[in-house]
Amino acid sequence: MAQEPAQEPQGRAKPRSTESGLPVRPVYGPADLDRWDPAERLGAPGSYPYTRGIHPTMYTGRPWTMRQYAGFGTAAESNARYRQLIAHGGHGLSVAFDLPTQMGHDSDEPLAHGEVGKVGVAVDSVEDVRLLFDGIPLDRVSTSMTINAPAALLLLMYQIAGEEQGVAAGQLTGTIQNDVLKEYIARGTYIFPPAPTLRLTSDIFRYCRTAIPRWNTISISGYHMAEAGASPVQEVAFTLTNGIEYVRAAVAAGMAVDDFAPRLSFFFVARTTLLEEVAKFRAARRIWARVMRDEFGARNPKSQMLRFHTQTAGVQLTAQQPEVNLARVTVQGLAAVLGGTQSLHTNSYDEAIALPGEKAARLALRTQQVLAHETDVTATVDPFAGSYVVESLTDDLEAAAVELMARVEGHGGAVAAIEHGFQKGEIERNAYRIAQETESGERVVVGVNRYRLDEEEPYTPLRVDPAIETLQRERLAALRSRRDAHAVDAALDRMRRAAATPDENVLPPMKEALRARATVGEVCGALREVWGSHVPTETF
Repeated sequence: MAQEPAQEPQGRAKPRSTESGLPVRPVYGPADLDRWDPAERLGAPGSYPYTRGIHPTMYTGRPWTMRQYAGFGTAAESNARYRQLIAHGGHGLSVAFDLPTQMGHDSDEPLAHGEVGKVGVAVDSVEDVRLLFDGIPLDRVSTSMTINAPAALLLLMYQIAGEEQGVAAGQLTGTIQNDVLKEYIARGTYIFPPAPTLRLTSDIFRYCRTAIPRWNTISISGYHMAEAGASPVQEVAFTLTNGIEYVRAAVAAGMAVDDFAPRLSFFFVARTTLLEEVAKFRAARRIWARVMRDEFGARNPKSQMLRFHTQTAGVQLTAQQPEVNLARVTVQGLAAVLGGTQSLHTNSYDEAIALPGEKAARLALRTQQVLAHETDVTATVDPFAGSYVVESLTDDLEAAAVELMARVEGHGGAVAAIEHGFQKGEIERNAYRIAQETESGERVVVGVNRYRLDEEEPYTPLRVDPAIETLQRERLAALRSRRDAHAVDAALDRMRRAAATPDENVLPPMKEALRARATVGEVCGALREVWGSHVPTETF
């Protein structure tokens, strides 16, 4: 039987605040916007400062790209899931990689034991990428890859797989996350120290400008910081300061800002706090447009546009009463759409338990399709424009984020602040506050600390077969036995020399090593020899 809470006393409403701690008043009105200039703060949709969206028509012309994040086990298993998602109406693929791949290790390395294929697909070589996209026309599908430290490798393997499929690199579209700075802050799947990592990021920018011109070279992520406990203000501030650091690195490497900035993209979370989330997305666009125009002198409007992908907040989903997550994901997805996202992944209701089953993944996609086709949110651009509360929250969130960005700059920029542990410490303090509020019941989590069931309904999660690790080991052994070992060694030597030469782009020799069937672990190992590995310094 459900445990119902005691009735709360009637009377004056308690003061409320946003997830970022900003005050929310019970009533907003014209006085809140008395000194507010719509032309300056809003502009027209598709025009500076892009508060109302980066396109004049937004979803009235066509809906956002519907991506579903998937990947588990072997390349063959993930390929089958991708085909299902496309058949069910998905517009693009979003690839999850297992931890060994994310950390630059092969499946047969001791450090990979027990993790192969668990949280994403295992990729050791071009052969796995070919199988991963077998039968999927890469000239007609947009692919996003959540990969960071080894992002260059996965991009090049994708390019090689496309070439072997007969698809020219100029036809490839998609995104690599390629955002390692947030790994030092919140996630930990880094390989190299920050300086060579930024160098590799700049090399990717330069390479893609001519070799894969339609590819989005980075997806600067606030999502993982939010999953670690960042507030919306922290998510915006730390994501944008990381973005500024990447732009500075590219400019320092001799690139003109308008040559690479149009291919930058961002990745944010969408929480259930709908009003603040809408305000967050609008404020982030406005801040980025101003930074790119005023600090970096970007003149191409596309360089000033903050384009972003959104994923609904997995951290808010619960293992208790998992079907309630369908309601949460719907609200989160609506927040992303009302905030003007360019693409969206909606989490499966069973994410808090295990990898999503086929039915759960299909329901997640159907949630987006209902929003796009059965509601009227696509009928007009920026439905909340002029709302007293949303415009006030947008201004408040913008001011708080700008103030926090200034604190990062006070440390010497994002990298220096990371080295001081600033962002990590701020996020940990906020995460602790959230945990305390949940524990005390001040923060209501349906099914967890209120409206609980005495007994949960049974649920059978999807499990990854541990035999996958053996299969990947066998595939690697077969690959190494049939490839030209001398060609691999020579290509890796050329890549090492390029890595040791600051002005030389590492990607062309890296591509030749991968084409010769060098593995992820071998390529990353060779770079570790030159650049070393990052060792974090704990400050708390």
